[in-house]
Amino acid sequence: MNGATAHSPLLRVAQVSKYFQTTVRAIHALHGVSFQVSAGEFVALLGPSGSGKSTLLRMIGGLLTPDEGQIFFRLEPLREPNAAIGYVFQRTNLMPWRTVVDNVLLPIQVEQGCVDARNRQQAGELLALVGLQGFEQSYPRQLSGGMQQRVVLARTLMQQPQLLLMDEPFGALDALTRERLNLELLRIHREHAMTVLMVTHNIAEAVFMADRVLVLSERPGRLVADLAIDLPRPRTLAMLGTEHFGHLTLAVRAQIGAVEGV
Repeated sequence: MNGATAHSPLLRVAQVSKYFQTTVRAIHALHGVSFQVSAGEFVALLGPSGSGKSTLLRMIGGLLTPDEGQIFFRLEPLREPNAAIGYVFQRTNLMPWRTVVDNVLLPIQVEQGCVDARNRQQAGELLALVGLQGFEQSYPRQLSGGMQQRVVLARTLMQQPQLLLMDEPFGALDALTRERLNLELLRIHREHAMTVLMVTHNIAEAVFMADRVLVLSERPGRLVADLAIDLPRPRTLAMLGTEHFGHLTLAVRAQIGAVEGV
């Protein structure tokens, strides 16, 4: 059966485990992780450092293979990178010698061997969507860190992914820039009905952004909590000061605390 139906999950992670062999010893990174994500959901992934969050994201992106268990995307086993899955890393990895618009067009150029006027129009529209209209001919060195991450987001959206994976994408930015980009991402998620799975270390960010928060244990990472976030959408900064938001962050923090033994 090809493609997900209206009632089937877009992504299903089934009893996934991962091991790494170092020169000193074997590392058990993840153990028996299972969850699913429906189309249009925004899911945040939290856990202590070393719990395997980024490893799990790389497996979902097809960059690593599970040693046990299986990952399904649109009901099909996922064994390699899929063009319908976009990936935004913490590091921007922009090509410094290419202009902003040419960085955005890079995936299309790699895939097709060339770009046409329609591709350039789409790239311009995406740059406008992320608030970078007028910076098309700038170079990465001329942009702030937050603006560079917007370019990366536009480049990823150029591939029209059904699932967007984000690995601590705003972690290196100052608090105000991070807050603005969170709002920008929520707007794009709402307007394009995107499905997002985002790794973060920030509890308040996870609660503010997500429909659900998944919590991993210390290594080997096990899924120890799957918490629904019932804040209404669209989300606003005013929600950060509400009693209900505080209760939700405390509930997530309690799970993290239980995991870390504090």
